[in-house]
Amino acid sequence: MVETIQEGCRVLLLTERRKRYLVKVKPGVRFHTSEGYVDLSDLIGKRYGTRLTSNTGSVWFALKPTILDIVMKMPRPTQIVYPKDLGTIILLGNIRPGSRVLEAGTGSGVLTAVIASYVMPDGVVYSYDIVGEHLENARKQLEELGLLQYVRLKQGDVTVAIEERDLDTVVLDIPTPWLAVPNAYEALSDGGIFVSLSPTIDQVVETVEKLNSSGFVDITTIELLMRTLRVKRGMTRPDHIMRAHTAYITVARKACQGIQG
Repeated sequence: MVETIQEGCRVLLLTERRKRYLVKVKPGVRFHTSEGYVDLSDLIGKRYGTRLTSNTGSVWFALKPTILDIVMKMPRPTQIVYPKDLGTIILLGNIRPGSRVLEAGTGSGVLTAVIASYVMPDGVVYSYDIVGEHLENARKQLEELGLLQYVRLKQGDVTVAIEERDLDTVVLDIPTPWLAVPNAYEALSDGGIFVSLSPTIDQVVETVEKLNSSGFVDITTIELLMRTLRVKRGMTRPDHIMRAHTAYITVARKACQGIQG
């Protein structure tokens, strides 16, 4: 069955100059850019991937947005987690359908939404933040994405207490993750996975030292650097600008203290 664009649908508009715009299709609305405008009404009933032309002759494509396209356009009250780190967190955290995951802090809700899209339909994300406004903003975004049913938003400080138990994964994006390590240990199931994002190496050192003394093993810290290429026959080369350091990612697994195999 061919899916067509309907009123109220989100569409990713890719312009001739490779600009990307996430729009919601509404009748009678013109979407304007530096490359001209298109009537969004003209998209209704068309297939995703449809080619269209702006009033200035610029060629655009109407694409079906991915979850990443959507979350990267969400409001940003705090620093977001970048795509290159999002995918690594999902894999290293072994996050999959049915997983029970704790995340702190919620912030802009980007990581919350991505994790929720992976644990559905049977899993759950417990997302903590100490700022109520962040939680309310995230609630609105998650509801619009149809993901709120898979998330429990909680105002609280994970360095003080974590209520949940038998979690599969704990993901921390907070200023002092080492202070939450003992609580994360108690909250995780045996062999559960701890993931922490930190922008500075000093935070990493504190966290790794605490993990070592708190019953965690298989401790690893990585940094991901991503460089895109400008591809043209006979002229292919790396782009001059790259997304370099965003965060260090520390991963560890819970071992059973005092239990002999």
